[in-house]
Amino acid sequence: MPDNGWRRRRGVSRHGGGQIIDEARAVVEAWRTAPHQPPDGLPEWLEESGDAPGIGRLIDHTLLRPEAGRDAILTLCDEAVRYGLRSVCVNGGWVEDCVSRLARSGVTVVTVVGFPLGAATTKAKAAEARLASDAGARELGMVMAIGQARSGEWRYVEDEIRRVVDAVGDDVAVSVILETAALEPVEMAAGCLVARAAGAAFVKSSTGFHPAGGATEGAVSLLRRSVGPDLGVKASGGLRTAEAALRMLAAGANRIGTSSAAAMGGVLGPSAQPLRQLMAPGSAPAGDGGPPSVASGY
Repeated sequence: MPDNGWRRRRGVSRHGGGQIIDEARAVVEAWRTAPHQPPDGLPEWLEESGDAPGIGRLIDHTLLRPEAGRDAILTLCDEAVRYGLRSVCVNGGWVEDCVSRLARSGVTVVTVVGFPLGAATTKAKAAEARLASDAGARELGMVMAIGQARSGEWRYVEDEIRRVVDAVGDDVAVSVILETAALEPVEMAAGCLVARAAGAAFVKSSTGFHPAGGATEGAVSLLRRSVGPDLGVKASGGLRTAEAALRMLAAGANRIGTSSAAAMGGVLGPSAQPLRQLMAPGSAPAGDGGPPSVASGY
């Protein structure tokens, strides 16, 4: 997993708006000219996880519904331990509870910043990030300033991401949630490029709350094309089956955000087939059925 290279990229020179759009257009043109094809074997962005059983260590077990109470949050934590998942992702008010519940379990606590609209001020996002870090979160998903991105204010977007990255330092990985269903392809690529330049560890497709929808294979493949093999790509929003998760991994993701891990039992735990085998052509995940869902919401 590319969890370390992001530290080396902090401090990259800021982009000008015209420059970043030119670079983004070049990425999109290359993506359209040579569209993503399912790999014959394990793609390079998953190579380090190829021999691990199943996909559990690639899943952010997510509960961001505003009505979720303490019992539901603690159940989420217990499920993450039971299924061998990488992390839980919760709203900031529950971080301390999750850190306490998951102490010494090896499960990471992830939270969100500026969620779900991305419309808070930069100062508010940086302050929220610091509070979450102080509470014990080790990863943050910040929603990009979508309005500024749609307006072409890429210097603002990059500076804001940099401010959040700087607010938490090297011990906390920041993912930038782009809300891809609300963006044009050039805007997706530009968001990836500024996130990378600002020191983010991941780019992420969706909040799961936007009415335009969640993750798609096409969007995830463009994110991967934009950042290359050494930055993280998270697919989230409407991924409710093992088949859907595996398709997103093949398209370019190396992390899956979902509230439906319990429905993916056939690809979780020590008895699951190795990821390399699950990704082989013609392989079908056990215990999973139905087409992949791409509806909005986790």
